[in-house]
Amino acid sequence: MPETPLAIGVDIGGTSIKIGVVYRSNVIEQTEPIPTQDFDGPEPLIDVVVQHVEELRSRHRGIAGVGVGVPGFVNFEQGIVHNLTNVEGWENYRLKAVLSEKFELPVVVDNDANCMTYAEWKRGSGRGLDHLVAITLGTGVGGGVVANGALLRGARFAAGEVGQMSIDWKGREGRYNNYGALEEYIGNNEIAAIAVQAYKDAGQEKTLEDCTPAKLSVAAHRNDEVAIELWDLIGAKLGSAVMNCCWLLNPQAVIIGGGVAKAGDLLFSPLTAHLYSQLSGPFKEHLMVLPARFGNEAGMIGAAAQSLEAAGVTILP
Repeated sequence: MPETPLAIGVDIGGTSIKIGVVYRSNVIEQTEPIPTQDFDGPEPLIDVVVQHVEELRSRHRGIAGVGVGVPGFVNFEQGIVHNLTNVEGWENYRLKAVLSEKFELPVVVDNDANCMTYAEWKRGSGRGLDHLVAITLGTGVGGGVVANGALLRGARFAAGEVGQMSIDWKGREGRYNNYGALEEYIGNNEIAAIAVQAYKDAGQEKTLEDCTPAKLSVAAHRNDEVAIELWDLIGAKLGSAVMNCCWLLNPQAVIIGGGVAKAGDLLFSPLTAHLYSQLSGPFKEHLMVLPARFGNEAGMIGAAAQSLEAAGVTILP
């Protein structure tokens, strides 16, 4: 067995499920993604997950735990999935109990953004820090918080939902009647829709497909003025939410990941400019705004690392 035991991370997304064997900060073997929507309810999906995990265990000795990340509200202590975003049939499902019985290993179940946060904190850009906010930008906006050297979970294990924070109390209505929710402005689909309108106002016809964050990055690098202005707008909106996090939590670092963050300086330059202009004193002194180390593997890495902690293993980078 390696000096740090292996663990298996399972990242259950609304579109696909990724399962991999994790050694420290590396996914050393990963199965083919499983389409989430192919299954009617949790039981048949879990049966396939168990099959894939057991296949990996047969090829890798020394698996010490299994961690699972899901996009929804989770009772972390009991491992109950209260809901799975965009997937039916997952109301109050006792996932931890089911998998613990099948695997006879320590099992951890957590929100996927918390798994990303844990990965970055223990093994990524936030390694060695005791106070940080992690934000993942994609179809939605997720987040997690580390405070005083521990993952902040809240009274009902739901803390860190940065995407539902308001940046405009008279703004767009969010899914929970929360007006001005951040993800209503900088989710992938929302960015594309705003871009289509911005190009229309500039006398150019664009489709939603023309205006994905990736294509807006390419356009901005080609000195497209509309795209450049859009990235400044995205940075300003994200900066507003991050500013609130900083005044509330006084973190050492804010770590930004997810697909939108792949824009690099196009996002980070306006973000930091808008952010630092709204902070003072100890709230911005030594504050770091960092790109996440891990990409699509963050959920697996963070879930696996948490399962090792549950097994009593010291987490090494």
